[in-house]
Amino acid sequence: MYPHPPDHHRRNVPGLPAGLGLDAGGTATRWALADSAGQLLAEGSVAGLTALMLGNATGRAELAATLKQLALDLQAAGHSPALRTVAGFSGYSEDASVRRRLEDLVAQALGQAAEQVRVVSDITLSFLDCFAPGAGCLVYAGTGSIALCIEPDGTVHRAGGRGGLLDDGGSGYWMAREALRHVWRAEDEHPGAWHGSVLAQHLFAQIGGSSWSQTRDFVYQGSRGQVGTLALAVAQAAHAADTVALDILHRAGLELARLALALRGRIGPRTVALAGRAASLHPAILSAMAGALPDGPVPRLVALHSHATAARLAALDDPILRRLPDSFPPTQEQT
Repeated sequence: MYPHPPDHHRRNVPGLPAGLGLDAGGTATRWALADSAGQLLAEGSVAGLTALMLGNATGRAELAATLKQLALDLQAAGHSPALRTVAGFSGYSEDASVRRRLEDLVAQALGQAAEQVRVVSDITLSFLDCFAPGAGCLVYAGTGSIALCIEPDGTVHRAGGRGGLLDDGGSGYWMAREALRHVWRAEDEHPGAWHGSVLAQHLFAQIGGSSWSQTRDFVYQGSRGQVGTLALAVAQAAHAADTVALDILHRAGLELARLALALRGRIGPRTVALAGRAASLHPAILSAMAGALPDGPVPRLVALHSHATAARLAALDDPILRRLPDSFPPTQEQT
């Protein structure tokens, strides 16, 4: 929808009014500035931010400190306050009260009025990085998994995105869980079987040991995102031709295809884009997904530049921002 300029490098134009875009995730917050023609002026990153930080005093303090650092970085780059800001936050589920709180915090830190800031979910921003509204369906696989389509009138259709306890099929967390389940069931039946398993060896190397207590602590004392990083070990084993790992990645592709098919059944055929770190771990994932979607265009794997798209949305004051709802509609499973 918003093509990235060929050079995609910084053009430092001090004092030029611009749109500011933020792609706020738990690991890092990427930012970009764009001018009124949609061209990038600058980009960078600060510490991670999520909407979940609003839930406690420590998180709110970290959120405020990171936004302050962002303001200092923009000032150091020689840019005047942006005319508008668009921020995509992970952990934000389109709740109107949460949106207003985040918009107030961002505006206060950056010296803007609250009405100059628009907060959306990170997956909404990712969709707009891939498609014009109505032009396709985004399937995203990171720690979790979700599919999303936004119509020209702002109507949002989604499937999945319900977390690791209920689903998140095809996500990094799901791959890790499937792999650990296989390894420890094999240990139940044949203690020491892990010595002959390439998958188990890669998993235990990343965990830091082969004992059950080490796996238990890694899984139950770590974060969901930390567990999801074990998908890297699954991909490494697959690259070494481990058949169990390859099967897990194949099934991950089928799970991601299911999300696209769920939306297709409700809104009709759409071009499908696949994005997210977990989605790009191994070619078997996209291959399996494409095989399960035989009646439409082959899904394409895309690398996201959501911070740049957010900056362009802000700079152009794109009308789609005013058509987005504050809450997702109920899915068929919820009605």
